[in-house]
Formats: sequence, structure tokens, C-alpha cells
Amino acid sequence: MSRTKHIHDNFKHNEAFLDDIITNFDSKGEDFGNQDRNSLKLFKLDDKLLNVKSFRIPNLINQIAYRFFRKSKAQRSFEYGKWLQSLDIGTPQPIAYYEFKTLFLFKKSYYISEQLECDLTYRELTTDFDYPDHENILRAFTRFTYRLHEKKVHFLDHSPGNTLIKKVGANYEFFLVDLNRMEFKPLDFETRIKNFSKLTTHKFMVKIMSDEYAKCSGADFNIVFDLMWTYTEAFQNRYHRKKRLKNKILFWRRSK
Repeated sequence: MSRTKHIHDNFKHNEAFLDDIITNFDSKGEDFGNQDRNSLKLFKLDDKLLNVKSFRIPNLINQIAYRFFRKSKAQRSFEYGKWLQSLDIGTPQPIAYYEFKTLFLFKKSYYISEQLECDLTYRELTTDFDYPDHENILRAFTRFTYRLHEKKVHFLDHSPGNTLIKKVGANYEFFLVDLNRMEFKPLDFETRIKNFSKLTTHKFMVKIMSDEYAKCSGADFNIVFDLMWTYTEAFQNRYHRKKRLKNKILFWRRSK
């Protein structure tokens, strides 16, 4: 099995350490976060903490696709992270990516970035409505999203756990994670508003975001809100249909 890697220029002097992380990923490091889909671990490097994401081996079709036709999730995460930085958009520092391939198939890949300590994620805003400065954070997040759109960034995984939030003085800074699904192109109005559809089920939050986005864009609040709420409901309906179908399939398998 062959290995390819790409290390950020600022971290090439740490190449031996990064190689060791990947070689001994299963036996070293500290587990971090949700391990259901991909494996995340933390490693100490001098005064920095590194976040290493190990992507699971894709299905056979995607093993062929990633081997010959598509960039891997790890490569996209690294390249998109560097591009976001060039646009002055917050994201944890990209450090490196590693890929393992056979002659005809793609296997494992890893993305290494600097661990960023935050005060909260967007998810906390959906569960703790008494969080200090809740509405101001939500409005600042909406201005951040408007800025993404103005810079032609379409973050396809714009969901509650994928934006880290840090309080800096009286202001808030936002950092995108889970970067492998993005588009970089001018966004029409409906695409911009649809980009909010996965964030919350709470109508009052959608109203606040609609109000702030209307102020940023100069659009009519009622038009923004009606569209944002329509897309939010549509996403929730699709999500729950898929969940019901999955539960039926799992029940059928268990009952066999």
C-alpha cells in the first residue's frame, strides 16, 4: 500500500512527528468527540494540540472514485482550510493530510489541523436559550454567514456542530470545521437562504436570523423569513422521513 502526504510549509520541520502520529494512530493519542462515523484524536506538539481526523474507508465505488477521479475528504479539508484562511475566514489551522492507496483502490485518509479551543458551538444556541447574549451571538453568526456568501463560499455542511464560537472582548469570532463539502462560486438569493435550513428547528431563531440577514442584504424581512422557514421545514421533513425509513429497515433486519 502506498502513502502520499502533503504538509503545510509552516509545519514541514515537524514531518517526523506527523509521520509518527499517522503510523501509530491506533495506539497513540487521546480520543476526542463523536467516534461514530470517523475517528478523532488529539496529539500534543510542543505548545500546540493537534486534531487528527481519520476518515473511515469508503465503500467500494468510492474507493475507485477517490483513487482515480475525486479528491479525498482529507485533501479537500486541507485545501479548503487554506483557501478559507486566504479569504480571512476563521477555521482551525490546516497542518497536513495523508492518504493510503493500493494500485486500484483508495483506503484510509487523515486530516491534521490545530485544535481550537472555543467557548461554544452553534449547537448550544439551539438547546440553551438562556445562554448569555444569545440573540447577539445569533445575529453575529448570521453576519458571519452573510460574509461567507459574499466571499462566494457555500458551506454545504452548515449545521449546528460545524461552527465554533469564541468570545473575544465584546465580540464573537466564528470558525468552520468539517470542511470537506464546500463550493466556491457566486450564490443566488435562494441558495443563500437555503444554506440556513439545517441549523435549527426553532422558529424564533429563524426569525432572528432572517431579520439580521435582511439587514445585511437589503432584502425584505418577510421574503427572507418565509423562504428560510420553508427550507427549514422541508429539511426537517426529509430528515424525519429518512429516520423513519431507517428505523423500519433496522426493525425488519432485527426481526429476521
